[in-house]
Amino acid sequence: MWERIKEIIRKEYHQTLRDPRMRVLLIGPPLLQLLIFGYAVNMDVENTRLAWMDQDRTPESRELLAAFQGSRYFQVTAIPPREEDVRELLDCGRVLAVVRVLPGFGRDVQRGNATTVQVLVDGSNSNTAAIASNYALQVINNFSARVLAGQRNSRSVAAPQVVDTSDPVLVGRSRVWFNANLKSRDYFVPGVVVNIIALITIMLTAMSIVREKEIGTMEQLMVTPIRPIELMLGKILPFAVVGIFEVALVTAAALLVFGTPLRGSMLVLFACAVLFLLTTLGVGLFISTISRTQQQAMMSAFFFFMPALLLSGFAFPIRNMPLPVQFLTYLNPIRYFMEIVRGVFLKGTGIAVLWPQMAALLVLGSLILTLSSLRFRKRLD
Repeated sequence: MWERIKEIIRKEYHQTLRDPRMRVLLIGPPLLQLLIFGYAVNMDVENTRLAWMDQDRTPESRELLAAFQGSRYFQVTAIPPREEDVRELLDCGRVLAVVRVLPGFGRDVQRGNATTVQVLVDGSNSNTAAIASNYALQVINNFSARVLAGQRNSRSVAAPQVVDTSDPVLVGRSRVWFNANLKSRDYFVPGVVVNIIALITIMLTAMSIVREKEIGTMEQLMVTPIRPIELMLGKILPFAVVGIFEVALVTAAALLVFGTPLRGSMLVLFACAVLFLLTTLGVGLFISTISRTQQQAMMSAFFFFMPALLLSGFAFPIRNMPLPVQFLTYLNPIRYFMEIVRGVFLKGTGIAVLWPQMAALLVLGSLILTLSSLRFRKRLD
């Protein structure tokens, strides 16, 4: 039995590496996704183009301007004198935000009165607008805190015997865990591991079996002593090895090229990858039973992969999705492996924390692979 499986595996490797389309699938998607998500996809908001409209022109307003210019999040590129210019800058997309200092700003600051600074943000990109707005408010709040501290020191020097309890004494300070610099690259690159292993193993498994049907060699295989289970194992085991190789390749690139931290165990990562392969190989095997050509297999693989990726939490938080869709994601194996990979990379979590996701992968993988195997054997019989 194992000798026949070994020969099928050897034939599969030889046929895969000889086919130009298969070589492209092995090398092209991993490199492309690494380049896109490592360099091109960047949700960090830095050097945001900012317009400054000062209708007060006092030392206090210029001090606030210096605070924005000193922030790495903003770059003052325009100083519009009129309201019409502000509208034109936002309409044409020349700036993302406009800070408008109203008349009387400096007088109110000196007197300690409440005053406001208007921040106009282009909301066509809601995510970027929300981040830029928060950064602008942070700069304004820091400026307000410095002014308040200066006024407090002045009062204490003028009247040291008086204790003013009107100023707030509770200050909140935040600290970010796991991704302290809030780099989107460290968030996306681990997810590329999931994307690549899913896409490569599903497509290669489905296209490999369909190729035998398309070129007419499936009938030749069926007249040999090879049994259906041996043919199935010989077809899917090579791509399980390919999947592990892709995980190692992308992980090495994430560590060496992009500097993504790996705080967890490499052994846990590869063990969970094996569990995830049960699902992807099973899906590829199922697609092979419903496809007649390699083009059909490729389209079916994308038909499964894209919705599964979008519902995995790769780019959009699952908790922000409608409740029925959230329940649907529990049937998505990519969701569980995505949580595992990001937990191992960024948080350093182990089996004690990840065992529910691992158990879900084991159950889903065993079920999908078993059902696909039964359908595959039925079609061959």
